[in-house]
Amino acid sequence: MMKAAPLRLAMLALGAATLLALPPEACAQSKKRVKVQYASKYAAQTAVRKSSAVRTEREEPTIGGIPAFESSAVLVADFKDGRTLFAKNTSQVTPIASITKLMTAMVVLDAGLPLTETVYIEIADFDFLKATHSRLGMGTGLPRGEMLRLALMSSENRAAASLARAYPGGSTAFIAAMNRKAIELGMSDTRFVDSTGLSKKNVSTAQDLVKLVKGAYEYPLIREFTTTTTHQVENLAGHNVQFGNTNGLVKNPAWQIGLSKTGYISEAGRCLVMQAMIAARPVVIVLLDSAGKATRMADANRIKKWLESTTLNHVPGAGSTAS
Repeated sequence: MMKAAPLRLAMLALGAATLLALPPEACAQSKKRVKVQYASKYAAQTAVRKSSAVRTEREEPTIGGIPAFESSAVLVADFKDGRTLFAKNTSQVTPIASITKLMTAMVVLDAGLPLTETVYIEIADFDFLKATHSRLGMGTGLPRGEMLRLALMSSENRAAASLARAYPGGSTAFIAAMNRKAIELGMSDTRFVDSTGLSKKNVSTAQDLVKLVKGAYEYPLIREFTTTTTHQVENLAGHNVQFGNTNGLVKNPAWQIGLSKTGYISEAGRCLVMQAMIAARPVVIVLLDSAGKATRMADANRIKKWLESTTLNHVPGAGSTAS
């Protein structure tokens, strides 16, 4: 063993001398080759990842060529003739959250109350059920028309509550008028208990909500207010407070939206109803009980992409699933 040590030392010395004898260019080329090898490997991995990402983006899950929508209930209908283009769980009775405010708006406008009359926020308008936030402080006074705009555009709960309270006969009479209007529109599976949608007892079906959208669309102010992107009002301190539309799609130039309303409470999930022009045809879209924040918007975009790539006259009846 002791004899082997000098031999190993001699071999190491010989290897070192050989390296020192190499010209500098050879060492540099060797380093370059190593660098290029790793760069090539990294580029290949990056290309694979990009290819996979493109595939994921373009190849969304489909069922019979129709996108696999993620909302629990989906209904797409022709706005003019009512023909169903896609249906999923359309007769299931479910909480509808702030979609309620479309009915609130119709009842306010049907009453013919002065839109310039000032309505004030009172303690009775505060949300003690879900404890939702509002920038309309106690004592804030706005014209009824402004309260209506904020209720529809920004889904302002105190604004919606104040509109019901300021109705002749108060909130009780207002809710009764909401339910009468539902019957008038043929919404047989719909019930309202408040003007905001904060209660899980405000319920409907996707089928009934198509009727609600079509009814609300007859009111020019509802069309205008639900598609307003931003709006400013003055608070008690004299400062301008800006409100935004809860449906970001109204700001998207790729969309032609005639009416829009979002909704959310935990029992209802995230909801969206719209009247929109897609592929040169007006349609109604109803999306209920979407789990994630972006799911209802993603489903709406899937519907748009699907309809634009499909000849509407040949939309398969197989688009209907459990209803």
